[in-house]
Amino acid sequence: MIIADDLNLALVRKYNQAAPRYTSYPPANHFTDDLSAVRPDELIAADNRSPSPLSLYFHLPFCAARCWFCGCTNIITTHRGAAIDYLDDLAAEIALVSPRIASGRRVTQLHLGGGTPTFFPAEQLHRFAELVHRHFRFAPAAEISVEIDPRHLDAHQILALRILGARRASIGVQDTNPEVQAAIHRIQPMETNRRAVDKLREAGFTSINVDLIHGLPLQTEATFAKTIDDVLTLQPDRLSIFSYAHIPSLKPAQRIFEQRGELPSAEQKLALQALAHRRLLDAGYVDIGLDHYARPEDELARAHLASSGLQRNFQGYSTRAGASLYGFGISAISSTPDGYWQNTKDLFEYRNALAERRLPVDRGHRLTAEDKRRRTLIMRLMCERRLDYAALGEELGCDIPATYARELASLDDLEADGVVVREPHALVITLAGLPLLRVVAARFDAYLAGSKARHSQAV
Repeated sequence: MIIADDLNLALVRKYNQAAPRYTSYPPANHFTDDLSAVRPDELIAADNRSPSPLSLYFHLPFCAARCWFCGCTNIITTHRGAAIDYLDDLAAEIALVSPRIASGRRVTQLHLGGGTPTFFPAEQLHRFAELVHRHFRFAPAAEISVEIDPRHLDAHQILALRILGARRASIGVQDTNPEVQAAIHRIQPMETNRRAVDKLREAGFTSINVDLIHGLPLQTEATFAKTIDDVLTLQPDRLSIFSYAHIPSLKPAQRIFEQRGELPSAEQKLALQALAHRRLLDAGYVDIGLDHYARPEDELARAHLASSGLQRNFQGYSTRAGASLYGFGISAISSTPDGYWQNTKDLFEYRNALAERRLPVDRGHRLTAEDKRRRTLIMRLMCERRLDYAALGEELGCDIPATYARELASLDDLEADGVVVREPHALVITLAGLPLLRVVAARFDAYLAGSKARHSQAV
């Protein structure tokens, strides 16, 4: 069983550098807009030749108001008719894409993200359920999950989501302190969270995840400890304690935090992370890695503790390994064994492409043989915390220590500090190194050196 001790803050400070989150390799900010080099239709055709299960992602981008911390691709509107128009768009995209996918393939995972999926009224969620079940075949045990804003949720929406087949819900809370909520423009009383969780469980949702963010304006150790205590009363199955990503050059609303001078210092932010880590372990949760925690009986924790069965994709950690990801809606990313392609983030361009019966893609990446090898190495580190040289050598058709001698040699400092152990037949990330997964993985990233791409801090 892997249970991390208190965070070694000295290590975290030393190695807290910018690094990708490795939901893909290469990361999305290395994608090209040269679609002649990507050729999504060819990637789909190649994917059909070795048919795997399907993972579907639908990006529902609308929010009724802007949360000033948010880095998501969203559209702010109070016009509920936007949901009707956007479902027309999704129907057109599904009609364009689904015939390209081999008919016998089963969906093992579906996720609704945003934006705020519960911006969509129950009538439109019913329509969405009919749409996807008409065009795709679902495996009996398919995992269907949805991101939920408790401020916009009613019993009719919950029923529509259950008819869709949803059993997992991710609740956006972020912080329960009223002053912090006012500072981030997201007023959400704890009673609203409790009511949403109770209704979801009563309706048959079997897994509840709660999202929190550390590093927000006005947060202190005392206020964040209270936030964690508050959400633990909800008895969530999983928690995601994300680090606030301050990117005002990309998200101008975040500039208000700089003007007010309310953001915690880097040292205070680390203290908040350490506090959350300690309190969740004390509450019996398992540290999955990268700010994710789960109850020991949760399938995510079981896969982590067994060091097998985990995978990473653009929705984070999952136990549905081996599925090809097909994304729908603006900004959605698709992933197959040979490459990635991403839809345009512009709603007008998206609709124009669909009207012309073109895939609404504006960027992507076709994987080289070396990309695939490095993707495997990085994902094994992110999910299994080790590289078994013999097994990987057989899988990838190369001598791992010889082929990646330079990368392994670059780990001298990390080994000296107890982050990794280089055994004769394996590279192992230690318990102390668990918070630094991204740092270790970055040593195998051929795109990172000299890159001008912006990434969040590794911790």
